Amino acid sequence: MIIIDTHVHPYAEDEVRYPPVENPTRPPERTGYISNVERVMKDNGVAKICAIQPGTFYKWDNRFICDLSSAERERMAAVCSLDPEDSSSAVRLKQYVREYGIRGLRSYPSSNGQLDHPGVAELWRACGEANVVLNVFVDKDKTGELTRLLERFSSQPVVIDHCLNLKAGPEMPGVLSEVIRLATFPNTYAKLSFLPGGSAEEYPFRDLHEACHKIISAFGADRCVWGSNFPSELWTPKSTYAQHLRLFTHELNLPEPAKIAILGGTAQRLWF
Repeated sequence: MIIIDTHVHPYAEDEVRYPPVENPTRPPERTGYISNVERVMKDNGVAKICAIQPGTFYKWDNRFICDLSSAERERMAAVCSLDPEDSSSAVRLKQYVREYGIRGLRSYPSSNGQLDHPGVAELWRACGEANVVLNVFVDKDKTGELTRLLERFSSQPVVIDHCLNLKAGPEMPGVLSEVIRLATFPNTYAKLSFLPGGSAEEYPFRDLHEACHKIISAFGADRCVWGSNFPSELWTPKSTYAQHLRLFTHELNLPEPAKIAILGGTAQRLWF
């Protein structure tokens, strides 16, 4: 069984060449570096990763993720982020795909919070023209706008990052209902990365097991992927990397075909 981690945030050691934004969200010392990515991949039998631009560290500056993509094309699918209000973003995306081998875009709303926005739509269109996967990072309040975009771009593969940031608590049923509704669009995929960050409990986060199973049932395992949210020390401090992976290899009691799809098979088709 191939294991592909679809949500790794890498950080450069050289902050002169790749400067962060002012007041960045910074991982604990060295935990986000590529050397640590290499270590956790080796220690946990992970063959490939999707490297997601850390927006809270580099914002729209994709120099590091592009250089990383160019150097590691065999085992890394890099996902950039671009400003939907910059008229050159769509052209830049195609350049990144052509010159650096970028394989995806992480889509954000515009600065006024609008997702169904002309600049966002132009980037979605560019993803289709460049034949790359689109990740969307929104909460439940944007699902109406997301629905309109999904209807317009019905052939574009769209991965819903963190399943609308699903969390245990009184709002969970409503968020879960929206995630399941989005499964009715055949071009959507669920990223099952929300358990350690969304649970009100300690590992193995049993308060979210049922919700996770419902999402898998709605999408089908062939439209679900696992992502660790590396570095765990920053983004999922209630869980180690190994524990996050073990949720899907053991704790959720998934049938073997579902494990094969969620832990690598679906990602292999999408990004590799």
